[in-house]
Amino acid sequence: MLNQTLVTEFLLLGLTDIQELKPFLFIVLLTIYLVNVAGNGAILMIVISDPRLHSPMYFFLGNLACLDICYSTVTLPKMLENFFSTHKAISFMGCISQLHFFHFLGSTEAMLLAVMAFDRFVAICKPLHYTVIMNPQLCTQMAITIWAIGFFHALLHSIMTSHLNFCGPNHIHHFFCDVKPLLELACGNTELNQRLLNTVTGTIATGPFFLTLLSYFYIITYLFLKTQSCSMLHRALSTCASHFMVVVLLYAPVIFTYIRPTSGSSMDMDWLIAIMYTVVTPALNPLIYTLRNKEVKGALNRAIRRRF
Repeated sequence: MLNQTLVTEFLLLGLTDIQELKPFLFIVLLTIYLVNVAGNGAILMIVISDPRLHSPMYFFLGNLACLDICYSTVTLPKMLENFFSTHKAISFMGCISQLHFFHFLGSTEAMLLAVMAFDRFVAICKPLHYTVIMNPQLCTQMAITIWAIGFFHALLHSIMTSHLNFCGPNHIHHFFCDVKPLLELACGNTELNQRLLNTVTGTIATGPFFLTLLSYFYIITYLFLKTQSCSMLHRALSTCASHFMVVVLLYAPVIFTYIRPTSGSSMDMDWLIAIMYTVVTPALNPLIYTLRNKEVKGALNRAIRRRF
């Protein structure tokens, strides 16, 4: 990644300059991060260890739990460190690496949610063919594909951003390195980078979102037209509701952030929204799935009883 930049490091300005707020924000965000790691770690552990959860739905849920832990870990530890650091610097390559893994894991999660919606569509609308369609080989191939697409999507942004010239201010008005704040600091023409952000990242965000909505449209239509049993209808809708809550919590802020033009966006609004999808949503995912899923709760109870 060759570039002609004069900047060797960036300063992450973080969330606030008010010293009195920093200890409070540190405790709150550290608590949320620990809840995220513990909750998603527990889901990952039971999905791997409990044979009753060795099905496509929980295979993808395990992928989601792994992504959520890594996704927050890319940004949160550095932000927590900077609350009490006098020199809030991150090296140029460290910044590009953080940008890469942030987009890699974020775009992979966006596509994973669409795959999970497809899994629910097959399970509910084609139950007799479910095990044939969602066989272990297909599930593995879909998982590898979305992880690979996410990696190369992020690599595109990393390479394009690293080739920009940074010759002026190096203060990033954000708590992590992202494409939009870096474009604000770049010297020269950033039109191509902005187009890539709006089109490629926009497609990665909106494409899976609309596929997810389409899956749920077919599911709801099928349930109301074909299902006679109220208990079966309630169970199917309950399973889908937890997934749909996760979808809304992730897609809404991401689409709002990356579809808007850079020139018309507020950095304060960007980092506020970023807190939602990098910190809050990954911590809520295990709570949403465990509170609304009897099988996951049962597996957790069995795991706790085995240990104590």
